[in-house]
Amino acid sequence: MSGLFSALGSLWTWLSIIFDPLCGPAGLFTVFGQNTVLACGDAGWGDELAGGLKVTIAVAVLTLPLGLIIGFFVALAQQSEEKSLRLAAGVFTTIFRGLPELLTLFIIYYGLQILLQSLLAKFGYDGPIEINAFAAGMVALAIVFSAYCSEVLLSAFKAIPKGQYEAGDALGFHRVRTMRLIILPQLVRISLPNLGNLWMNLLKDTSYVSIIGLADIIRQTGIAVRSTKLPFTFYSIACLFYLTLAVISSIGLFYLDRWAKRAEVRR
Repeated sequence: MSGLFSALGSLWTWLSIIFDPLCGPAGLFTVFGQNTVLACGDAGWGDELAGGLKVTIAVAVLTLPLGLIIGFFVALAQQSEEKSLRLAAGVFTTIFRGLPELLTLFIIYYGLQILLQSLLAKFGYDGPIEINAFAAGMVALAIVFSAYCSEVLLSAFKAIPKGQYEAGDALGFHRVRTMRLIILPQLVRISLPNLGNLWMNLLKDTSYVSIIGLADIIRQTGIAVRSTKLPFTFYSIACLFYLTLAVISSIGLFYLDRWAKRAEVRR
Protein backbone atom coordinates (compact mmCIF):
# COMPACT_ATOMS: atom_id res chain seq x y z
CA MET A 1 0.00 0.00 0.00
CA SER A 2 2.85 2.37 0.83
CA GLY A 3 4.32 1.67 -2.61
CA LEU A 4 1.01 2.64 -4.22
CA PHE A 5 0.87 5.93 -2.32
CA SER A 6 4.50 6.62 -3.23
CA ALA A 7 3.75 5.98 -6.90
CA LEU A 8 0.68 8.23 -6.79
CA GLY A 9 2.73 10.94 -5.11
CA SER A 10 5.39 10.70 -7.79
CA LEU A 11 2.75 10.83 -10.51
CA TRP A 12 1.18 13.92 -8.94
CA THR A 13 4.58 15.62 -8.70
CA TRP A 14 5.34 14.81 -12.34
CA LEU A 15 1.95 16.09 -13.53
CA SER A 16 2.28 19.29 -11.49
CA ILE A 17 5.65 19.95 -13.11
CA ILE A 18 4.46 19.20 -16.64
CA PHE A 19 1.30 21.29 -16.39
CA ASP A 20 2.72 24.08 -14.25
CA PRO A 21 1.45 27.26 -16.00
CA LEU A 22 4.44 29.26 -14.79
CA CYS A 23 7.50 27.01 -14.64
CA GLY A 24 6.36 23.99 -16.66
CA PRO A 25 7.79 23.20 -20.12
CA ALA A 26 5.34 25.66 -21.67
CA GLY A 27 5.00 27.93 -18.63
CA LEU A 28 4.99 31.70 -18.85
CA PHE A 29 8.18 32.14 -16.85
CA THR A 30 9.87 29.32 -18.76
CA VAL A 31 9.06 30.86 -22.14
CA PHE A 32 9.23 34.59 -21.44
CA GLY A 33 11.28 34.83 -18.26
CA GLN A 34 14.58 33.34 -19.36
CA ASN A 35 17.63 35.46 -18.58
CA THR A 36 15.54 37.65 -16.25
CA VAL A 37 14.79 37.70 -12.52
CA LEU A 38 11.68 35.64 -13.34
CA ALA A 39 13.63 32.69 -14.73
CA CYS A 40 12.85 29.31 -13.22
CA GLY A 41 15.55 27.43 -11.38
CA ASP A 42 18.63 28.87 -9.73
CA ALA A 43 18.87 31.68 -12.28
CA GLY A 44 15.79 33.56 -11.08
CA TRP A 45 12.78 33.69 -8.78
CA GLY A 46 10.18 32.14 -11.08
CA ASP A 47 9.88 28.82 -9.28
CA GLU A 48 9.64 30.51 -5.87
CA LEU A 49 6.80 32.74 -7.08
CA ALA A 50 5.10 29.76 -8.71
CA GLY A 51 5.36 27.84 -5.44
CA GLY A 52 3.88 30.78 -3.55
CA LEU A 53 0.94 30.86 -5.95
CA LYS A 54 0.31 27.14 -5.37
CA VAL A 55 0.35 27.63 -1.60
CA THR A 56 -2.12 30.50 -1.84
CA ILE A 57 -4.49 28.46 -4.00
CA ALA A 58 -4.14 25.42 -1.73
CA VAL A 59 -4.94 27.43 1.41
CA ALA A 60 -8.00 29.03 -0.20
CA VAL A 61 -9.35 25.83 -1.78
CA LEU A 62 -8.95 23.75 1.38
CA THR A 63 -10.33 26.49 3.63
CA LEU A 64 -13.52 26.91 1.58
CA PRO A 65 -15.24 23.54 2.30
CA LEU A 66 -14.23 23.64 5.97
CA GLY A 67 -15.62 27.15 6.34
CA LEU A 68 -18.83 26.24 4.50
CA ILE A 69 -19.45 23.21 6.72
CA ILE A 70 -18.84 25.13 9.95
CA GLY A 71 -20.93 28.06 8.69
CA PHE A 72 -23.81 25.76 7.73
CA PHE A 73 -24.03 24.22 11.20
CA VAL A 74 -23.66 27.62 12.88
CA ALA A 75 -26.56 28.89 10.73
CA LEU A 76 -28.64 25.89 11.81
CA ALA A 77 -27.78 26.60 15.44
CA GLN A 78 -28.80 30.25 15.04
CA GLN A 79 -32.35 29.20 14.18
CA SER A 80 -32.53 26.31 16.61
CA GLU A 81 -35.31 26.07 19.16
CA GLU A 82 -32.65 25.41 21.79
CA LYS A 83 -31.75 28.72 23.41
CA SER A 84 -28.22 27.60 24.37
CA LEU A 85 -27.41 26.75 20.74
CA ARG A 86 -28.68 30.12 19.53
CA LEU A 87 -26.63 31.87 22.20
CA ALA A 88 -23.45 29.92 21.38
CA ALA A 89 -23.86 30.58 17.65
CA GLY A 90 -24.47 34.27 18.28
CA VAL A 91 -21.36 34.56 20.45
CA PHE A 92 -19.30 32.72 17.82
CA THR A 93 -20.34 35.00 14.95
CA THR A 94 -20.01 38.16 17.05
CA ILE A 95 -16.47 37.31 18.15
CA PHE A 96 -15.03 36.20 14.84
CA ARG A 97 -16.77 38.87 12.77
CA GLY A 98 -15.52 41.49 15.21
CA LEU A 99 -11.89 40.39 15.51
CA PRO A 100 -9.40 41.33 12.80
CA GLU A 101 -8.43 38.32 10.70
CA LEU A 102 -4.77 38.74 11.59
CA LEU A 103 -5.52 38.68 15.31
CA THR A 104 -7.61 35.52 14.87
CA LEU A 105 -4.70 33.93 13.02
CA PHE A 106 -2.31 34.76 15.88
CA ILE A 107 -4.74 33.40 18.48
CA ILE A 108 -5.14 30.11 16.61
CA TYR A 109 -1.46 29.69 15.75
CA TYR A 110 0.04 30.59 19.12
CA GLY A 111 -2.96 29.68 21.27
CA LEU A 112 -3.07 26.11 20.01
CA GLN A 113 0.62 25.69 20.79
CA ILE A 114 0.08 26.90 24.36
CA LEU A 115 -2.99 24.69 24.76
CA LEU A 116 -1.21 21.58 23.49
CA GLN A 117 1.83 22.26 25.66
CA SER A 118 -0.43 22.59 28.72
CA LEU A 119 -2.27 19.37 27.91
CA LEU A 120 0.88 17.37 27.18
CA ALA A 121 2.59 18.74 30.29
CA LYS A 122 -0.03 16.92 32.37
CA PHE A 123 1.21 13.68 30.82
CA GLY A 124 4.84 14.47 31.58
CA TYR A 125 5.95 15.87 28.21
CA ASP A 126 7.81 19.18 28.51
CA GLY A 127 9.25 19.42 25.00
CA PRO A 128 8.47 22.21 22.53
CA ILE A 129 5.30 22.03 20.45
CA GLU A 130 5.10 23.64 17.03
CA ILE A 131 1.81 23.87 15.15
CA ASN A 132 1.93 23.40 11.39
CA ALA A 133 1.58 26.87 9.83
CA PHE A 134 -0.50 25.61 6.93
CA ALA A 135 -3.00 23.88 9.21
CA ALA A 136 -3.19 26.85 11.59
CA GLY A 137 -3.73 29.28 8.73
CA MET A 138 -6.41 27.12 7.19
CA VAL A 139 -8.28 26.71 10.49
CA ALA A 140 -8.08 30.42 11.34
CA LEU A 141 -9.32 31.52 7.91
CA ALA A 142 -12.04 28.85 7.98
CA ILE A 143 -13.33 30.12 11.32
CA VAL A 144 -13.49 33.71 10.09
CA PHE A 145 -15.07 32.62 6.81
CA SER A 146 -17.66 30.50 8.64
CA ALA A 147 -18.70 33.42 10.85
CA TYR A 148 -19.64 35.49 7.80
CA CYS A 149 -20.91 32.46 5.90
CA SER A 150 -23.35 31.60 8.69
CA GLU A 151 -24.98 35.03 8.38
CA VAL A 152 -25.35 34.60 4.62
CA LEU A 153 -26.86 31.15 5.03
CA LEU A 154 -29.13 32.31 7.84
CA SER A 155 -30.58 35.00 5.56
CA ALA A 156 -31.03 32.38 2.84
CA PHE A 157 -32.81 30.05 5.26
CA LYS A 158 -35.20 32.84 6.22
CA ALA A 159 -35.92 33.52 2.55
CA ILE A 160 -37.20 29.96 2.02
CA PRO A 161 -40.95 29.77 2.73
CA LYS A 162 -42.04 27.54 5.60
CA GLY A 163 -44.34 25.78 3.16
CA GLN A 164 -41.25 24.10 1.69
CA TYR A 165 -40.61 22.34 4.98
CA GLU A 166 -44.28 21.44 5.28
CA ALA A 167 -44.18 19.97 1.77
CA GLY A 168 -41.40 17.62 2.87
CA ASP A 169 -43.46 16.54 5.88
CA ALA A 170 -46.50 15.98 3.65
CA LEU A 171 -44.42 13.70 1.42
CA GLY A 172 -43.31 11.72 4.45
CA PHE A 173 -39.68 12.82 4.17
CA HIS A 174 -37.35 12.63 7.15
CA ARG A 175 -36.02 16.02 8.24
CA VAL A 176 -32.57 15.21 6.83
CA ARG A 177 -34.07 14.17 3.49
CA THR A 178 -36.18 17.32 3.36
CA MET A 179 -33.06 19.37 3.94
CA ARG A 180 -31.08 17.51 1.26
CA LEU A 181 -33.70 17.35 -1.49
CA ILE A 182 -35.81 20.45 -0.95
CA ILE A 183 -34.04 23.04 1.18
CA LEU A 184 -30.37 22.76 0.17
CA PRO A 185 -30.92 23.35 -3.59
CA GLN A 186 -32.83 26.55 -2.80
CA LEU A 187 -30.29 27.54 -0.17
CA VAL A 188 -27.44 27.28 -2.68
CA ARG A 189 -29.30 29.29 -5.31
CA ILE A 190 -30.22 32.09 -2.89
CA SER A 191 -26.89 32.36 -1.08
CA LEU A 192 -24.50 31.80 -3.99
CA PRO A 193 -23.94 35.48 -4.94
CA ASN A 194 -23.00 36.44 -1.38
CA LEU A 195 -20.93 33.29 -0.92
CA GLY A 196 -19.09 34.26 -4.09
CA ASN A 197 -18.19 37.59 -2.49
CA LEU A 198 -16.92 35.76 0.60
CA TRP A 199 -14.76 33.55 -1.63
CA MET A 200 -13.19 36.63 -3.21
CA ASN A 201 -12.45 38.00 0.26
CA LEU A 202 -10.97 34.64 1.26
CA LEU A 203 -8.54 34.76 -1.67
CA LYS A 204 -7.23 38.09 -0.40
CA ASP A 205 -7.21 37.01 3.25
CA THR A 206 -4.83 34.17 2.44
CA SER A 207 -2.09 36.81 2.36
CA TYR A 208 -2.20 36.85 6.19
CA VAL A 209 -0.63 33.39 6.39
CA SER A 210 2.68 34.90 5.30
CA ILE A 211 2.94 36.42 8.79
CA ILE A 212 3.29 32.98 10.39
CA GLY A 213 5.94 31.85 7.90
CA LEU A 214 3.89 30.15 5.20
CA ALA A 215 5.52 30.56 1.78
CA ASP A 216 2.57 32.07 -0.07
CA ILE A 217 2.61 34.76 -2.77
CA ILE A 218 3.23 37.64 -0.37
CA ARG A 219 6.05 35.97 1.56
CA GLN A 220 7.87 34.76 -1.55
CA THR A 221 7.46 38.18 -3.13
CA GLY A 222 8.88 39.87 -0.04
CA ILE A 223 11.91 37.57 -0.06
CA ALA A 224 12.51 38.26 -3.75
CA VAL A 225 12.21 42.02 -3.19
CA ARG A 226 14.74 42.01 -0.35
CA SER A 227 17.17 39.96 -2.43
CA THR A 228 16.89 41.79 -5.75
CA LYS A 229 15.92 45.32 -4.63
CA LEU A 230 13.21 45.34 -7.32
CA PRO A 231 10.02 46.04 -5.33
CA PHE A 232 7.92 47.42 -8.16
CA THR A 233 8.61 44.44 -10.42
CA PHE A 234 7.77 41.74 -7.91
CA TYR A 235 4.84 43.47 -6.23
CA SER A 236 3.36 44.10 -9.68
CA ILE A 237 3.64 40.37 -10.38
CA ALA A 238 1.94 39.62 -7.05
CA CYS A 239 -0.89 41.98 -8.08
CA LEU A 240 -1.22 40.12 -11.38
CA PHE A 241 -1.41 36.81 -9.52
CA TYR A 242 -4.27 37.96 -7.31
CA LEU A 243 -6.09 39.67 -10.16
CA THR A 244 -5.80 36.53 -12.28
CA LEU A 245 -7.24 34.43 -9.47
CA ALA A 246 -10.06 36.97 -9.08
CA VAL A 247 -10.90 36.93 -12.80
CA ILE A 248 -10.87 33.13 -12.96
CA SER A 249 -13.06 33.00 -9.85
CA SER A 250 -15.49 35.53 -11.31
CA ILE A 251 -15.88 33.48 -14.47
CA GLY A 252 -16.36 30.29 -12.47
CA LEU A 253 -18.92 31.94 -10.18
CA PHE A 254 -20.83 33.27 -13.18
CA TYR A 255 -21.26 29.81 -14.66
CA LEU A 256 -21.97 28.30 -11.25
CA ASP A 257 -24.68 30.88 -10.62
CA ARG A 258 -26.18 30.19 -14.05
CA TRP A 259 -26.15 26.46 -13.31
CA ALA A 260 -27.83 27.01 -9.93
CA LYS A 261 -30.59 29.05 -11.58
CA ARG A 262 -31.10 26.69 -14.51
CA ALA A 263 -34.60 25.79 -13.32
CA GLU A 264 -35.67 29.46 -13.43
CA VAL A 265 -34.18 29.90 -16.90
CA ARG A 266 -36.21 26.96 -18.23
CA ARG A 267 -39.38 28.65 -17.10
